[in-house]
Formats: sequence, C-alpha cells, structure tokens
Amino acid sequence: MIRAYAVSSVREAEAAAMSGLGEGELMSRAAAGLAAVASARLGAPGGRRIVALVGAGNNGGDALFASALLAREGAAVVVLKIAEPVHEAGLLAAREAGVVVLSAVGGDADSEVASALGRAELVIDGIVGIGGHPGLSPEIDGLLRGVSDTAYVLAVDLPSGADPNGEVAVHSCVFADETVTFIVPKPVHLLPATEPAVGRLTVVDIGVSIDGPPAVERVTHDDVSRLWPRPGPGDDKYTRGVLGIVAGGENYTGAALLAVTAAVCSGAGMVRYVGPSTPTLLVRSRVPEAVIGSGQVQAWLIGPGVDVADDSDEGRAQRAAAQSALDSGLPCVVDAGGLDLIVEPRSTPTLLTPHAGELARLLSRLDVLVDRATVAGAPVAHARRLADLTNSTILLKGATTLVVPSAASDLAVRSQADAPAWLATAGSGDVLAGLAGTLLAAGLSPLDGGSVAALVHGLAADAANPGGPVRALDVAQAIPGVVAGLLARPTARP
Repeated sequence: MIRAYAVSSVREAEAAAMSGLGEGELMSRAAAGLAAVASARLGAPGGRRIVALVGAGNNGGDALFASALLAREGAAVVVLKIAEPVHEAGLLAAREAGVVVLSAVGGDADSEVASALGRAELVIDGIVGIGGHPGLSPEIDGLLRGVSDTAYVLAVDLPSGADPNGEVAVHSCVFADETVTFIVPKPVHLLPATEPAVGRLTVVDIGVSIDGPPAVERVTHDDVSRLWPRPGPGDDKYTRGVLGIVAGGENYTGAALLAVTAAVCSGAGMVRYVGPSTPTLLVRSRVPEAVIGSGQVQAWLIGPGVDVADDSDEGRAQRAAAQSALDSGLPCVVDAGGLDLIVEPRSTPTLLTPHAGELARLLSRLDVLVDRATVAGAPVAHARRLADLTNSTILLKGATTLVVPSAASDLAVRSQADAPAWLATAGSGDVLAGLAGTLLAAGLSPLDGGSVAALVHGLAADAANPGGPVRALDVAQAIPGVVAGLLARPTARP
C-alpha cells in the first residue's frame, strides 16, 4: 500500500526529527537525495546545463544545496532567484561551488535569464514547497514558458503551484517530468486534481519517521494477493459469494451482458441475473453460467443499463426489482441508472460508482446545484460530500479513480491510477461494476472492493490490448488472467 500523509502530519514529524539533529541536517540530506536523482537523470553531470528556479522557502534551500553538489560534480549550474530573500546558507554554498546566480524576481527575464532557461537540459523547480498555495503568479507563469520543451523538469517536493492537499486543480502550475519528495508521499502526489502535474514520483528517505493515519492510500499489485478472495478446499459456489445483478433494459441491452460477464470472469461463485426479455436472451446465450431470476444472494449490483424513466411494463418491473434489491439490507454496488434511486442515507454497505457528471447530478438532486466541471475541479471534496450525504462509499470514475468513504468512517481516501487512457470507452463502467459487485459478494468492504476492482479493471484493460484500443467485453474477459498473475506474485505465496 502506498500511503500519503497530510502536510500537517509531515510538518510535525519534521519538527520532532529536527529537535534531535544538528542545524541544517535534514536539508542536507534532502539536497543530497535531490542531487543524486538529478545526476541519475542526466547521466554523468559533467558539462551538462542545469537551471535551478529558487524561491524563498526551504524548497529553495534544497535546490540551492543540490545545485552546489551538482556544480562540484562538473555540471554547469545557473540559479534563478524567483523571490527575495532566498536561503542564505544555501546561496553561499552555491556561489562557493561556482554556481552562476541570476535574479528573476517578479518574473523578469533579461537576455541572460532567457538564454539560461532556453539552453537548460534539466530544470530544478524549487519555487514553492508544500506550504504554498495553489496557483502561480502570471509573472512566474510567463517565466516558465521560457523553459525548453526538451528540458527535463525535476520538481522539489511538489510541482510549484499545485495544491499541496491535492484538492483543487489549477492550470498555472509547473508540470514536472519527475517530482522528488522526502519522507513520504503527500496528497498532492496521488490525487486526481494534482497528480498529472507530478510526473514520475521518487520518494527520498531522509531518516524521518511518521506516525498517525494516512490521508490517502493507493492499493498496489502486491496488495491484491492479500485482499482478493481465494476459495479454499471447503468452499462451494454459495460460500464463495453469490451476486445478484439488476441491469439492462430494452434501450441498453449490452450493459447487462458486460456486467454479468465481468462478474463471472472475476470469480463469483454464482451470478443471478434479473432483467427484461431482450438482455435476458443475450445473457442466456453468451453467459450460460449465469442463473436467470432472483434468489438468495450475498450482494447486489444495481443499475447498469437500467432506465428508471422507462414506463413500459418491463421498465416498471425492472425499476421495482432494482428498488427491491436496494431495500434488501444486503451490500450493494449502485451504478448508472440505479443512482437515480438513491434518495436517502444508506444503512447497509453501499458502493456508489458515478462519473463526474453523475456525481454532479446526484449532488444537485440531494444537496446543492453543481455541474460536472465543478466536480472535476475539486473531486475529493465533492465525492466526500456525497459520501456523507448518502452514508456510502463513492467510487468516482476517471483517469485517476477515487474511492472515498464518509468522513465519519475515519478511513483514508483511496486513489487508483492503473488504467490506460484507452479504457475511456462505452461499457467499461459496466465491467467495473460487475467486478466490484463480485468482491462485495465475497465479503470485501466497499472501500477495499472498490479499490481492488479499480486496480484490476485498469490492468485488464492493458492486458486486453497493450498500448492500443480496447473494447469493454475484451476487458472483462482479460480479468481471469490478470487476477491469476497478481496472485502468483512472490508475495502471494505462503
């Protein structure tokens, strides 16, 4: 599990560590780690051109000391001061090492500054640290446009201008090729509003331990062997978990087939399908393992392809079946059309799986009017609001998928970024819903079930056609091999 900690927790850990160390020791360790990464990315630094953008805080100090180390290794290093004053001891060390120091305070870019930026092979972003605010001034934003497209941008702790809490998306920030952070990851590194600016993440251990709960978690490949439900010799199809699926309609017949296929391929002990005549015929012909009709189940998947506005006889019957499943007192995954039936807080374990537009519609109906763009700009806050309103766990689908429990649970937000962009295709959400439903039927919590489902869903998309377009049905059919591969990892063996 990758764990990211709130900025306040990191600050407390740093203060506790510094009380037992010599002055400047932590900064020295951080600068050494930063310089080592820069050297590794450049190869032999001798003769290479490096520019460090240095602000007034400790990140600027890290960048200055790292610049001195790189200059001593033979690199041609230029420091651009973005603010005044900068770290005094770091500036002295840089100058003593032969670093050229220029001023770009206020965004001023004379010919010497512009030339240094344009010729740099590696740019160290030490403008703002984790104590900063989202966004950069227009002057600094303009200065950054002088960086060559071919330069490797290495951010210190976080891309300057990105929200340290990972809550708010802004356009005026550094977009790094790599971010070097210290001690532990922070929310900015894992959450969807800011992760695209982070690039590759490298965590440098500087000898500081941190206690307390994380703010954000990410399930890794090695966690699957611990969390995935594996049958034992005494299990049968009922003890492994029976999933009931209310899905599909005359207008969206494929959703039922995709959800049922995904559930069967995910290892459900049994799948019971409830739906209208046309999708029922499809399921009968393509998924003979599925049992048609209601019966005893351990969890329900409700909503893929369900049109609650369908006023035909079959449409009304499907809505009634969906409502009955919601009221069953069993764990539920609620997707697509089923979200329209959520009107009050849930009393049983529930995973709601909206995309940003559906989450906006739910909040607008249950709370206050918001639009899709507003949700996308602050996804954690809006998902948390919906989780609290509905007493549910929210799986907010996207390039980075969030799994957000209610605040009352005191559980960390989960953030998964395992899927190729090709997965943004019709029907992929139905596959994810069937996968998540299987895990809830097997006994996983909505938080674990949603997180593991998002990870496996993304890996199955890549396995279906690595590096190219995928169709949703192929993603479902790739699930068994992906799961087998994850369970076969060395950590999965006793």
